[in-house]
Amino acid sequence: MAPILEGRNISVTFGGALRKVEAVKNVDVSLEPGQTIGIVGESGSGKSTLARVLAGIQVPTSGEVTYEGKNIWKGKVAYPGEMRKKVQMVFQDPYESLNPRMLAVQAVTEAVSFHQKVSGKEAQNIALDLLERMGILRQDALKLPRALSGGQRQRVSVARALSANPEVLIADEPTSAIDQSAQSQLLSLFNELIDGGLSIILVSHDLGVIRYLTERVYVMESGNFVEVGDTAQIFNNPQMAYTQKLISSIPGHINRNR
Repeated sequence: MAPILEGRNISVTFGGALRKVEAVKNVDVSLEPGQTIGIVGESGSGKSTLARVLAGIQVPTSGEVTYEGKNIWKGKVAYPGEMRKKVQMVFQDPYESLNPRMLAVQAVTEAVSFHQKVSGKEAQNIALDLLERMGILRQDALKLPRALSGGQRQRVSVARALSANPEVLIADEPTSAIDQSAQSQLLSLFNELIDGGLSIILVSHDLGVIRYLTERVYVMESGNFVEVGDTAQIFNNPQMAYTQKLISSIPGHINRNR
């Protein structure tokens, strides 16, 4: 099956002549329609930088990203025209996508109006339906972000992303800043989205979440992929020492290679 989103030979270098940091080093990543992949690694491994490249937020130093075979960049614009709706991102910190002065329903209504070209009451009704689908009650939809819990803010952020009816959702550490109960609710939501056929790239250092949700895993260390494979293969029989170390850190996990 042809990939829906693909990154080829992606490199990202930060800094100038005196000090350069190679955050991502010549990596390839591929997402098929309806597939959920995980990108894992320790903090500083380059996984969030790669996610931002795939989302069109970060310009790569070299390499290209394609959506349905077409380069996502047209000049300095990423995902031009109708392509913009197709790939959406959910950030680790929902404040990156939520205006602190907007009620939750206003934030989602704004996105609905922009992406679906409807306005007024129709946009608000669509927003309220989306928020209800995310488990946000009407009384909470009428609150500012600061009055919501971390889990609620993250689900509002997901609702905003889904307002575009995307084909691909890129989620960068979506569960790391919320408590255990909120994590469980969000994972159930992601399961529903996966069952609905949404293609998802899940970036996380939480290997329990990756094992639960994904079909294929890319293991990242110092900007490189050190191991790539089906989720069951990676977790049951990791080949690289770095992957073995990551997996052995999961509570209750027995590393079979030791």
